[in-house]
Amino acid sequence: MPPKSKPWLTACATPCERRLNASKKDYAVLEMRPDCEKCGAGLPAQAPGAFICSFECTFCAECAESADDICPNCGGELMDRPTRAAALHEKYPPSTERKFKG
Repeated sequence: MPPKSKPWLTACATPCERRLNASKKDYAVLEMRPDCEKCGAGLPAQAPGAFICSFECTFCAECAESADDICPNCGGELMDRPTRAAALHEKYPPSTERKFKG
């Protein structure tokens, strides 16, 4: 017997969106903050080189390295932030709120 059709699976643009829709739950996506909180360097959502902790504190590679990959705000581990495909920016826009503390 063939599996039942799930029309919401074919209407989505990406496998990630298919998984989100298949579970029928709302998930929060990363804010993708646009700048380093320490030096203010621009960190576009579609570009590599940003580091985040579990609270999404965001730093450039140089500032993360100078902090020994430990978040200066919360003490959490700084990890590579994934990139977001530019094609998804309209549906899931990255944050425009700058967090540079100077």
